[in-house]
Amino acid sequence: MAAQCVTKVELTISCNNLLDKDIGSKSDPLCVLLHNTSGQQWYEVDRTERVKNSLNPKFAKRFLIDYYFELVQKFKFGIYDIDNKTIDLSDDDFLGEFECTLGQIVSCKTLTRPLMFKNGKPAGKGSITITAEEVKDNRVVLFEIEARKLDNKVIKNNLNPVWKPFKIPLNSLCYSDMDKTIKVECYDYDNDGSHDLIGSFLTTMSKLKEASRSSPAEFECINEKKRQKKKSYKNSGVVSVKHCEIIVECTFLDYIMGGCQLNFTVGIDFTGSNGDPRSPDSLHYISPNGVNEYLTAIWSVGMVIQDYDADKMFPAFGFGAQIPPSYQVSHEFPLNFNPSNPFCTGIQGVIDAYRACLPQVKLYGPTNFSPIINHVATLAGAATQQQTASQYFVLLIITDGVITDLDATRSAIVNAAKLPMSIIIVGVGGADFSAMEFLDGDNGSLRSPTGEPAIRDIVQFVPFRQFQNAPKEALAQCVLAEVPQQVVNYFSTYKLQPPKNPAAK
Repeated sequence: MAAQCVTKVELTISCNNLLDKDIGSKSDPLCVLLHNTSGQQWYEVDRTERVKNSLNPKFAKRFLIDYYFELVQKFKFGIYDIDNKTIDLSDDDFLGEFECTLGQIVSCKTLTRPLMFKNGKPAGKGSITITAEEVKDNRVVLFEIEARKLDNKVIKNNLNPVWKPFKIPLNSLCYSDMDKTIKVECYDYDNDGSHDLIGSFLTTMSKLKEASRSSPAEFECINEKKRQKKKSYKNSGVVSVKHCEIIVECTFLDYIMGGCQLNFTVGIDFTGSNGDPRSPDSLHYISPNGVNEYLTAIWSVGMVIQDYDADKMFPAFGFGAQIPPSYQVSHEFPLNFNPSNPFCTGIQGVIDAYRACLPQVKLYGPTNFSPIINHVATLAGAATQQQTASQYFVLLIITDGVITDLDATRSAIVNAAKLPMSIIIVGVGGADFSAMEFLDGDNGSLRSPTGEPAIRDIVQFVPFRQFQNAPKEALAQCVLAEVPQQVVNYFSTYKLQPPKNPAAK
C-alpha cells in the first residue's frame, strides 16, 4: 500500500553557541538534511546556504518535506563549517548533529535540542532549533444547492431536489483561482454506475460567492445533445445555488502543532485459541529472535503513535484470560496487574509488560471486545468536556479469533464514534475475520443491534497475514492511514479548535 501524503511541512533551522573552528574569524556554518528509510543508510535531501562568520546562524533556506502521519520519518540535521567551494562535506569541520523523527518535530512545532558529535558526546554548548510550519491552503467551500424542473430522469420522481449541504476544498475546485472556469454537471444517479447526464453549466467561484439565501445564484442546466436535436429546447432545469461560503478548516497538523495529544491504548487477546504460549505453534510463542505477531503489531503501530503523546505513558490491557491470584476470567485486565496504574513507560514498557504477563495468566475465553472498547470510551467521554481539541484516543486491539460479543461490540463502536476515539484492529493468525471486516464500516453500514448507525467510521481492520512478507513499516502504514482524517472529522464536527498554548508541550 502506498503511503498517502498528508501535507507538506516547511522546516526553519537556526543554531546557537556553535563551536568556533576558524582562526581569526567565526565559523561559516551550513545545515545539511539527511533522511533514513527502513533502517538503511542516510542520504542527503537538501542543504541550507552557508552563513558567514556566525556562531548563532538563522538559515534563510527552508526545508520542504512531504509529511506522512503513518510513517516513522527519520531525519538528521548535520552542521558543518564550510571553508571551501567543494560539495563534499568530508573535508569540512563537523560542528555537530541532531537526529529525530518528523513526528517529534511537528508534535512540538518548535524543537530545541543540543548538538552531538558522532560519538554521542555534546558538541560543546551548541544547540539546534527546528520550527515546523504546514504549507497549506485549508480553505473549503460550503454549498447549499437545489434545483427545479429537472428533466424527468430523476429517481424517486423528484424533479425539484434540495441537496444536503456539502463542502469541497477550494484547491480541488479551482486551485484557489477565483476566476477559473468551473464546470458543474447534474446527473441522474444509478447504482450500477450508468449515471445519466441531465445537463451542465459553466461558472466561476467569483460568481458562486455572490449567492445568498435571499438572492440565490441561478444557472440553466443545458444538455447539449438535446439542444442540438430540438429547436425549441430551453434547458433541462435550473440549478439554484442558495449559499456559497469559503471558510478555513483546521488540518490534522493544526491540531497536533496546537498541542493535541494522541493517547494510545493497547488491548491484547489472551483467549485459548491462541495456543499454549510455550508451544512454537502458539501465536503467543516468542521465537528465539524475540518476536511474534503480537509484538510486531505493538511495535509497528506504537513507534508511530508515540511521537504524538508527550508523556509516553501507555495503558495496556489483556482480555480473555484467567488472571492471578483467583484466576477468574477477565476481559479488561492491566498487563502489569495494577488496576490503579495500568500505564507502561513507552512502547518498550508495553512490550516488557506483555512478556512478563504471558507466563502468569491462563489463556481462556471467550473473545469479548466490548469491555476494553468501553473502557477507553469512558476516558474519551471524559475528554469531551474539553473546550479545545486537546485529547484524542487511539485503541489498538490485537486478536486471533472471531468476536463472541459481536452485538455488544457493535453498540460499543457506535457509542465510541460520538467520541474523540479511533479503533485499530489487527487480526493475527489464520482465523476467519469476516466479522472484523463488517466492523470496519467504510461504507457507513455499521449499526448497533437497535439500528443506530455509527455517525462516523472509526474502525480500521487489517489481517496481519497480509504483511508477513512486507517491510516492517507496512502494517502501521496501512492501519494508521485513516487516523488523521478521523481526528479532523471529529474535531471539525464538534467545532473544537486546536489548543492555544503549544509551548505547554
